[in-house]
Amino acid sequence: MGGGVPRKEDPNLVTGRANWTDNIKLPGMLHFALLRSPFAHAKVTNLDVSGALEQPGVVAAFTGEDLADEWPGGVVCAATVTDDQKTPFHPPIVTDEVKYMGDVVAVVVATDRYKAQDALEFVEVDYEPLDVVVDMETALEEGAPLVHEDLGTNECFSMPMEVGDVDDAFNRADVVVKEHYIQQRLIPNAIEPRATVALQDPGHDGYVVYTATQVPHLAKIVLSLSTGIPENQIRVVAPDVGGGFGSKLNVYREEILALVLTKKLGVPIKWVEDRSENYQATIHGRGQIQDIELAATNEGRILGMKVKLLDDMGAYLQLLTPVIAPSGAAMYPGVYTFDAFSIEIKGVFTNLTPTDAYRGAGRPEAAYACERIIDALARELDMDPAEVRRKNFYEPFDEPTDTPGGLQYDSMNMQAAMDRVMELADYEGLRREQQQRRENNDPVQLGIGFSAYTEICGLGPSQALAGLGIGGGGWEAANVRMLITGKVEVATGTSPHGQGHETTWSQITADALGVTPDDVVVLHGDTAVVPFGRDTYGSRSLAVGGIAVHLACEKVVDKAKKLAAHMLEAAEDDIEFEGGTFSVAGSPDQNVTIQDVGAAAYMAADVPEGMEPGLNEQMIFDPPNFTFPFGAHICVMEVDTETGKAYVRDYFAVDDCGPVINPTIVDGQLHGGLAQGIAQALYEGAIYDEDGNLMTGSMVDYMIPGAPELPNFTLDRTVTPSPSNPLGVKGVGEAGTIGAPPAVINAIIDALSPYGVKHMDMPALPMRVWNAIQDAQGNGAASGEYDAAFGSREADVRQEGRSEDQ
Repeated sequence: MGGGVPRKEDPNLVTGRANWTDNIKLPGMLHFALLRSPFAHAKVTNLDVSGALEQPGVVAAFTGEDLADEWPGGVVCAATVTDDQKTPFHPPIVTDEVKYMGDVVAVVVATDRYKAQDALEFVEVDYEPLDVVVDMETALEEGAPLVHEDLGTNECFSMPMEVGDVDDAFNRADVVVKEHYIQQRLIPNAIEPRATVALQDPGHDGYVVYTATQVPHLAKIVLSLSTGIPENQIRVVAPDVGGGFGSKLNVYREEILALVLTKKLGVPIKWVEDRSENYQATIHGRGQIQDIELAATNEGRILGMKVKLLDDMGAYLQLLTPVIAPSGAAMYPGVYTFDAFSIEIKGVFTNLTPTDAYRGAGRPEAAYACERIIDALARELDMDPAEVRRKNFYEPFDEPTDTPGGLQYDSMNMQAAMDRVMELADYEGLRREQQQRRENNDPVQLGIGFSAYTEICGLGPSQALAGLGIGGGGWEAANVRMLITGKVEVATGTSPHGQGHETTWSQITADALGVTPDDVVVLHGDTAVVPFGRDTYGSRSLAVGGIAVHLACEKVVDKAKKLAAHMLEAAEDDIEFEGGTFSVAGSPDQNVTIQDVGAAAYMAADVPEGMEPGLNEQMIFDPPNFTFPFGAHICVMEVDTETGKAYVRDYFAVDDCGPVINPTIVDGQLHGGLAQGIAQALYEGAIYDEDGNLMTGSMVDYMIPGAPELPNFTLDRTVTPSPSNPLGVKGVGEAGTIGAPPAVINAIIDALSPYGVKHMDMPALPMRVWNAIQDAQGNGAASGEYDAAFGSREADVRQEGRSEDQ
């Protein structure tokens, strides 16, 4: 552990030997395509699939009424965050009314996917358009169109939380700053779109579902709840999976349909998503309106924080939709210690694609609001943003410590991370360069933006997850077995889709058992091979799943030690284990290798009385606390004041995820996370028109940055072990996505502060930046329509007059 072991997964992935779901071809397999609504809200007044049945290659076509009895549970939502949460039934195919653009009205099954898609044109369907609501604030107004008429409201839930005396904190404050932020919707773009293949299990009374998912074990449960098929008759396999970022932490209507259709037709069924479907029908991320207030002293000490959130559910609740914002609620205070905090979250239905977990899932939103308002406080007090942060950091600690959000952070040393990132960036030198550009009236101004963050990882203690409204089940399972030949198999309940678990788990096992990583094979992603597991999301894999592997290895060593003592005719207390060898204390020549012991245990011809044969140990680990990685980032932006173009010149990040198992994998996770965080800040955003039409329905219209848009990243680490697990590890998969957006936006505002710019919404595209400059200079740019496309209220605030503290 800690060495740069090359990723074991990569040779197959980069030489075309991976097994993606779309590679699976089975005899007699049929394909289905879905007719999706072009309207965001409409009644289906007429539907006739008979025309599709006449087309070449078409085998079957079904409406929602034809299949309604096959899915008594519908598309399942597993989260209930309040007792009065409203959870509408979510049918895989609608029967009377579509709720968003991309909702499904019919399915066609054919001999290949192209024939199925062509036949969709011959399905006759008539729609009666209904009023549409696409804006959360409008949705909550009296008389607003209702997404679900039977609910009588567009409010899904309301969840308040308060810690400490918030009113007193604000009454005592010398200064109060108020900010209004938009978390625009984001569209996940995993390199592999979703895909699924379902078939009747040969030789068994049941079904196999191959699917591009992060959660095969959860999918098995949910598919049973959706269809009524007993869980023990369903096997789910996640083959090689090309990324997920939370978008594959779900069980979608297409997986339910594949299972239902193979049950009904008796042949293998396949569906593969195209990218346009991906944009409409796979979940979206983010989608929040944030109002935040900070109370502080004139010296910059924070006294209290208030947050009000509107959280866009979309038209339906997917697997975890309502819990995303609440899961990040306690993280709004960030890395700062103070006494009073309150938050109120309202979940709101709109006629848009459902939202759910997207890389960070509630934590990027929290860090963004916190870090933006810290900079606003620094501007109000005319203090350096680094100084304000330092005044409010926790003193370094290595034992659980209470937070304003009601959690206990495990360990933290923000001072070390901040010192290092400022040293890496040469902060004083950057400020001198910035001042020189300002004095020279350079049209390209320099901005320096900070982000100091922590995140909640290692999901997580089962009792804590139950408190969040998702029932519990935060444990993870591992089985480690030494084979007769001396090789090792590790069966893990985590389900990697790019994280490198085969490599990392091999490193953990190699150190624990004294073998080499090449001696270890890691099995995963198949509920028949690994029957117990809770899968991969929330940066939980290492801090929960990796620890389960480590503890299972310890159990193997403990049993092997008993057998080694028997083989060496010594007392167990006299046996020492190091580097894969058991020896007698004081007599190192009396030894046996763990491979020798494994073979003896397997043959079982001479083992201690009562010992079971084999070295095969199971571990289910339920952590005592979450883990809390943290870090400090500095983004250096160049902003062209004549064109509005903002470019990331340099990016410095110092992250602390505890002890590192594989540095290359950690750097890769940070590179990808930073790319996605910068993308939200500068480029990405789903745009709908007032009728609920998705205007960014392809990569032509939805900007995904590539290498030319991104800088080289300068990375470093501090190491603060977590007391929550024996390896001290924390998690790193979402760190970059959490830290980057506020650092980028703070840097742009810093660059434009001489022009009077104090606010910038995401994404900071050139037109928005240019408009902000013109408005601040009193030139009255007509930017309202542009901002409204992204859901921003910036234009309205300008018309009403922005107060000084805003």
